[in-house]
Amino acid sequence: MMKNHHYRWMRGILFAGAIALLLSCGGGGSGGSSAGSLGGIAGSGAAGSGSDSPAGTGTGSTGTDGTGGPSGTGTAGGGTDGTSTAGNGSDDGSGVGSGGTGVSTADATGIGSVGGLGSIILNGVRYNTDAATTSLEDTTELQIGMSVRIAGKIDSEFTAATAQRVDSAAELRGAVSVIDLSKDSFVVMGTTVTIDNATVWSGANSLAQVVAGSVVQVWGLPSAPGTLRATRVELKPISAEPLVTGMVQNLVLGQQFTLGQLTVQYSSATFSDGIDASTMAEGAIVRVRGNFEPATGVFNATKVQGWYAVPKQNAAAVQLAGVITNYTGIGDFQVLGTKIDASKTNFPSALVDSIGPGVKVEVDGFMSSGVLVAKKLRIKGGPVDFTLIGAISAYQSPSDFRVQGRPVNAGGPATVFENGTVDDLASLAPNRRISVVGDAVIDDVLIAKRVTFLPP
Repeated sequence: MMKNHHYRWMRGILFAGAIALLLSCGGGGSGGSSAGSLGGIAGSGAAGSGSDSPAGTGTGSTGTDGTGGPSGTGTAGGGTDGTSTAGNGSDDGSGVGSGGTGVSTADATGIGSVGGLGSIILNGVRYNTDAATTSLEDTTELQIGMSVRIAGKIDSEFTAATAQRVDSAAELRGAVSVIDLSKDSFVVMGTTVTIDNATVWSGANSLAQVVAGSVVQVWGLPSAPGTLRATRVELKPISAEPLVTGMVQNLVLGQQFTLGQLTVQYSSATFSDGIDASTMAEGAIVRVRGNFEPATGVFNATKVQGWYAVPKQNAAAVQLAGVITNYTGIGDFQVLGTKIDASKTNFPSALVDSIGPGVKVEVDGFMSSGVLVAKKLRIKGGPVDFTLIGAISAYQSPSDFRVQGRPVNAGGPATVFENGTVDDLASLAPNRRISVVGDAVIDDVLIAKRVTFLPP
C-alpha cells in the first residue's frame, strides 16, 4: 500500500513539473506565437505583446468587431466609425495558428487606401513599416487617402501586421469633362469617378471647387467597369501625363480594349507588374500610361501595368477594401475582381439587405481555391477616422503644426486632448510623440478631433 501511494505521489510531482515547464515555455506575453497558442488552450487568447500602436488610435474597425475568441464562436458587433462588422471566429481552416495579436503568422496582402501614417494604417490594421521597402509612383511621399498594396505578415485575427513591401501609384490623371454634384461624381477620359465622405482632397476642399477642364490626379478603388471610387483627389498634379485604370473590356488581343468609355490602343505598349501580352484578358484590372487624343477619344498606351495583384495561393491572408460587384448573395460577390465568400462571417441578418452592388466594404480572410473566404466583413459608411502618429514638429500654433511631416489643425473648440492639454503642444514640441485622430482632411490638413499624448 505504501509503495503504491509513494508511486502515485512521485507521478503527481513529475506531472506538475511537466505542466510548469510547458507554462514557462509558452507564457509571458512577449513570445506572441507560443503565448497565443497556449492562450488558445486556456481560452484567453490575449497573451501576445502587440505592436506599439497606442490604444484608441486605429480607425475603429478592429477591436470589438466580432472577431471571435479561441473557441471559434464569433459574435457580431460594430466599430467606432459607423461600420458594420462580423467575424467567424478563429477556426478559419486556413492552417494558420492564431497566435497573440502582437505576432505575425501568415503571409499577407493588404489592398486599400491609407487611413493613417506613423507606420501605415490600412483597412483598420496598423502595419509596422520599420523594415519595409517602399515603391512610389506619381508621388514623392505617401499621403492619407492614397491607394496602396502592402505585402508582409499578419496575425490570424487581422489585428496586427508587419509590412515587408509597400507599393502605391495613382489610378487616374487627366482633365475633368463632366461634373455632377447631385451624384457626387465627375468624369475623366470616360471613367466616372465617385466620391464619398472618406475621399481626401488636396488643392481643393470638395467637388464644388472643381471645374470642367481641371486636371486632377486620383487614387481610388476600381469598381464596376468604367467607374472608380476616389479615395484621394489632387488638383494641379505635378505630372500631367495621362493615366487611367480600370477593368478590361472588349479586348482585341494585341490591338485594343476599352476602359469604360475610353478606347485604349496598346499594340506598341510595354508591360510590367505581373501582366504581359499573353495574360491580357477580359476583366483584368490594369493601369495604363500613355497619350490621350481628345478629338478621337483614343488613348495610345505606352505602358500597361497589372494593378495591385491579389494572391491566389491557398491560405494566403488577404485584406481588401473596395466596392461590391457581381453580387448574387452574401456567399458570392466580388471586390476588386476577386470572388468573395462571406457566408461564414456571422454577418447580422438584419444588415444583410445592406450588402449589394456598389456598397463599399472591407474584407479580411484567407484564399481557398481562388476564392477569398471572409473571416471579417465590414460595411464602410458613416463617420471616418484618419490617424497620424509621431513627434510634434514645425509648431506654430494649435492650428498649425505637423506630425509625420503632415499638417495638423488641432485648434478647434471640439478637439479633445488626452494625457495632456492644448498648451502642452507648444511646451512639449518638437520631440513629444502624439496620436492625432480626425474625421476630415481638408486641402491636406488633418482636422483633429482627438489628440493623445503618448508616453515619452
